[in-house]
Amino acid sequence: MPRFSILIPVYNVEQYIADCLQSVLGQTFSDCEVIAVDDGSADRSGQILDEYQETFARRGVPYLVIHQENKGLGAARNTAIDNATGEYLVFLDSDDMLQPQALEVLDTHLDGEDLLCFNGQRYFEETHTLEPPQPLQDEGPISGIEYFNRHALEVRRFAFVCVVLRCVRRQFLMDKSLLFDDAIYHEDNLFTPMECIYAQRVSTISDVLYTYRVRPGSITAHRTSKHKRDLVIIANNLSLEARQHYDSDSTVLYRYITQLYQMAFAESTAAEDHGLTKTVNWTAYHKASRTKARHRILYQALRISPRLFRFLLKAINLFA
Repeated sequence: MPRFSILIPVYNVEQYIADCLQSVLGQTFSDCEVIAVDDGSADRSGQILDEYQETFARRGVPYLVIHQENKGLGAARNTAIDNATGEYLVFLDSDDMLQPQALEVLDTHLDGEDLLCFNGQRYFEETHTLEPPQPLQDEGPISGIEYFNRHALEVRRFAFVCVVLRCVRRQFLMDKSLLFDDAIYHEDNLFTPMECIYAQRVSTISDVLYTYRVRPGSITAHRTSKHKRDLVIIANNLSLEARQHYDSDSTVLYRYITQLYQMAFAESTAAEDHGLTKTVNWTAYHKASRTKARHRILYQALRISPRLFRFLLKAINLFA
């Protein structure tokens, strides 16, 4: 069993996939395997993956390329997880890069954690500039729920739910049957809280091990009706999990759930409102909204009218 499985979902990244793979080949720690899933790319991404077979073979690094029809990011990650054999899984997006010492540092710090969290930095493709990383404190080991309660609502450059900044024990995922929901967008918003609900041992290290490539236009992606509906579905599902498994203080989780509901309706249009309100589990939303006065007010406004909700949300944010 290799120490690490590096999982790379790939879709239409012919300009960047070579940089990604080279960052894996440049690792100072060699006890790993690489599983790349070509998720029905329409460009040369799949061909480039195949061309690297010989290079990885010369380095003695097990390298598996899987070609499948386009099913989405969550499904591609699940395919990689299903084929992984490593003790720990490292998620690497196909336009990003690992620092050369990434696996070596992880190996040094791992001591039975379900999750080991680390730092990253952003590379801006348009200006070819590398942003100085935000400081991150060493921490742990603590439980996943304690980790979530401390950090889920923090405002940082990298969203808390970002899975590429955590190394996860494969057996932990198998024991808890944790996979990405491949039917929804925003799959990280569901997967990461679920990891935290179940994880018994979580540690954080301050080392910068990951480089996240920011491509032009990638920050301001437009949410479709399905994106908004999926945010509501995630909020509904997390509320159910909170009632079943969250034995300690659930205030932070409920505030996180409330934010998901609010994100969905903040950008919805009048044409989308009817279908979106029918998707809401109102009992779940009501329970989650009770942790703050402004959340209770916004919940009541949404019950009356999504339009009133958006008006009050803008007013609250204006004077916050």
